[in-house]
Amino acid sequence: MSDKFIIPENQIIELKGRGIPKPANDQNTDDIVPARYLKEITFANMGDYAYFDERFKDGKPIEDHPFNDPKYQGATILIGGANYGCGSSREHAPQALHRYGLNAIIAPSFAEIFAGNCASLGVVGVTVSPQDATELADFVKQEPSTKILLSLADKVIRYDGKSIDLDISEGRRQAFLNGTWDAMTVLQQKEERVKGVIQKLDYLNL
Repeated sequence: MSDKFIIPENQIIELKGRGIPKPANDQNTDDIVPARYLKEITFANMGDYAYFDERFKDGKPIEDHPFNDPKYQGATILIGGANYGCGSSREHAPQALHRYGLNAIIAPSFAEIFAGNCASLGVVGVTVSPQDATELADFVKQEPSTKILLSLADKVIRYDGKSIDLDISEGRRQAFLNGTWDAMTVLQQKEERVKGVIQKLDYLNL
């Protein structure tokens, strides 16, 4: 019998959804959510602030920004550029994208802290070659209603009859496949073992 620890309700084996192209390189966390919103005491409104300073000018929406464009509304998979999520390590950036409704980001590369913060929210970040990312972003611009399939099990992305390889650290891929990407849920599943550790720590049993 396998002793692999799995949390079925959190397993992410494959994702399917429409794409939203945002292919510029070096999009930093201040682009994703401006610093002035970091003073909010919860993440509840972060989805409203995603790319806020790019999306609005003088209080009016910039219509051709992909996050304002109606043809991308409801899209769940962002196609980004290289070094996506660089800059400060603010958790608000992945929170903004997550709460906007995205559950996966495809890009040639990521800032590692940003990718880790995304993973802790269940937002899947995978890399593809720069050419594949550009071709996918260009395709989504032409065919925004097309569904993209991202399979972590097969490490492949499929769209319009095409198949491209994806990459992700094996540890992070296994966390998604096994549903163990959420540390709090893991602790809750291991409540008795947590209590056992607490009993052994003198400073918690004064």
